[in-house]
Amino acid sequence: MNGYNKFANVYDRLTYNVEYQKRAKYIHTLLSRYGVSNSACVLDLACGTGEMTAELAKLGYDMIGVDASPAMLSQAQNRMYDENLHFLLLCQDMAELDLYGTVDAAVCTLDSLNHLDSAASVKKAVANVGLFMNPGGIFIFDVNTVYKHRCVLGNNTFVYDCNDVYCVWQNSLNPDDSVDISLDIFESDDDGAYIRTEESFTERAYPLSDISEWLLQAEFEVLNIYDEMTDKPINDKTQRAVFTARYCGKSEAK
Repeated sequence: MNGYNKFANVYDRLTYNVEYQKRAKYIHTLLSRYGVSNSACVLDLACGTGEMTAELAKLGYDMIGVDASPAMLSQAQNRMYDENLHFLLLCQDMAELDLYGTVDAAVCTLDSLNHLDSAASVKKAVANVGLFMNPGGIFIFDVNTVYKHRCVLGNNTFVYDCNDVYCVWQNSLNPDDSVDISLDIFESDDDGAYIRTEESFTERAYPLSDISEWLLQAEFEVLNIYDEMTDKPINDKTQRAVFTARYCGKSEAK
């Protein structure tokens, strides 16, 4: 899994349309629906630059942010200080999660699980979330669908022009529905010249039925799978599916 280190400095400027505040309120609604109070301890898995972590912290949650990229976590730490927030940040790979205690809920947004390099890694990441989840805890995460990989990302090229940052995003679809992504990033300096950096990574799409099975194997009950940012069920053109699952392990019977 690529660390997104070169991408970190410009990530927030290139994802300005994500609407983190709106997404955080959506997650808050789902957490509340399934009985998680806004004072609960919540893990933000693959937290990146901490925008979602911060927005959920503002809603009252006791947040823990985990990411494999030191550069991304540096941005998250700056955000925490700038916004006078307090949350724990840990530099860990999703598939190697190792917390100091348990959490009441976990979130993983913006197709972060698609960045894991194999089905085995996704299964391990899901199982580790359960390992550090309190009984009855809620896990909310989204994934890019096979449809999105084939029909939206595909072999397409996207260009982002954001004033002082220019990015060319090139995709290459593989037979297994994974997408190789190459970024050429041009960032202006104080003299008006542009500095070029490159970043590359691969996203992998998994059948939603497989992900549901992996959750069951990790002792999660799948509560619902929603079309992104809605209360509607998924359909054959859903681009990003939102899973909600309850952890049923660690029962007293065990």
